[in-house]
Amino acid sequence: MSEASPAPRRIVRVQDLVADDAVYAAYDKAHAPGHTPAAVLEVQRRHGIAELEIYRVADRLVMIMTVTADYDPDGLDRASATLPALIDWHRRMGALQRRPAGAAGDWPEARRVFRQSEHPAPRRESGRGGNPRPGI
Repeated sequence: MSEASPAPRRIVRVQDLVADDAVYAAYDKAHAPGHTPAAVLEVQRRHGIAELEIYRVADRLVMIMTVTADYDPDGLDRASATLPALIDWHRRMGALQRRPAGAAGDWPEARRVFRQSEHPAPRRESGRGGNPRPGI
């Protein structure tokens, strides 16, 4: 009987953009389907990134990566530093980005501070209807 492989895990990273509407438009366009270089996507997949999403609100970017058990960040970094298509991609995107305040490097990993499932569900009192608005 073979041992089950670990379930995919999520990694959340943050980055900021230069605060400028033209930068936002350029960044969004570069990440639209058909605009991200195939070499970038292939290297991500080859090094264990099963899914990668980037969300943006004004100048704040949030990246959510789902990685497999064979995720290889060192291999990804080596490819990013040696393959011309990746070097160009990182140069172009880097010109639009800036590190979040206090970050030692680009795209620092975010620390989870809340998980709803770690909190017990409140007991419902009978006779009270409706759901309270979730607080954050």
